[in-house]
Amino acid sequence: MNDEKPAKPVRHLLGLSGGKDSSALAIYLRDRIPEMEYFFADTGAELPETLEYIDLLEDYLGKPIAKLNARRDFDYYLKLHNNYLPSPRQRWCTINLKLLPFENYVGDDDVISYIAIRADEPARAGYLSTKPNIKTCFPFKEDGLNKEDITQILEESGLGLPKYYSWRSRSGCYFCFFQRHEEWVGLQKNHPELYERAKEYEKSEVESGKIYTWNQAGTLDEIVSRAQLAPEKKKSPARPKKLIDQLSDSDDDPDDACLICTL
Repeated sequence: MNDEKPAKPVRHLLGLSGGKDSSALAIYLRDRIPEMEYFFADTGAELPETLEYIDLLEDYLGKPIAKLNARRDFDYYLKLHNNYLPSPRQRWCTINLKLLPFENYVGDDDVISYIAIRADEPARAGYLSTKPNIKTCFPFKEDGLNKEDITQILEESGLGLPKYYSWRSRSGCYFCFFQRHEEWVGLQKNHPELYERAKEYEKSEVESGKIYTWNQAGTLDEIVSRAQLAPEKKKSPARPKKLIDQLSDSDDDPDDACLICTL
């Protein structure tokens, strides 16, 4: 009598950020890998446009997108870190709200994780887990698809780009510290209530005189004021309307940004 348990099937997982690349990859692989599981790590600080796009994508894919972080959001971990804001050197937000929830979701299962790195991004590797049961796959790189192909996939699906790309270059939290100055201006203009909420996270210590802000260049009001007072560059008639189209491939989702948040 054979008491051995049958081997569990390998899980196929694709993490969605609400960004163009992971969304296009989900569309690209929908019919190629019907057993694919989709998940979205909600930080509790997502843009409304991101959440709206995830819902649209869920309808298009025809299967549920698992929502991680149901009980613990950014504010929970902020308190654990003594209310000190995350920064490029201290990315506790990415670790606690993206990486660990993903690995907990996987558990000990054998998994193939599909990463939306494009063929025109040779310097980027994406998130590579050190767990031996998680293998990675890069379909866009393997099939030679670049930025233009990704845009075409989204347009042909009928979904198009998420709406925030009209003023912002990437997905991620509304207060992401990797935002450019003009993107903070965009947040103030498009979501003034979220801009004010982001300001509330900034603080100063009376005893030490230290000020903790999202950006080393100053407080959000200082950054926005300087950006608005800066002389406008001459606009050519053919200037793209969307911020994403104004950025070169080397600037779009720069290497120092949290890739798992922005792909």
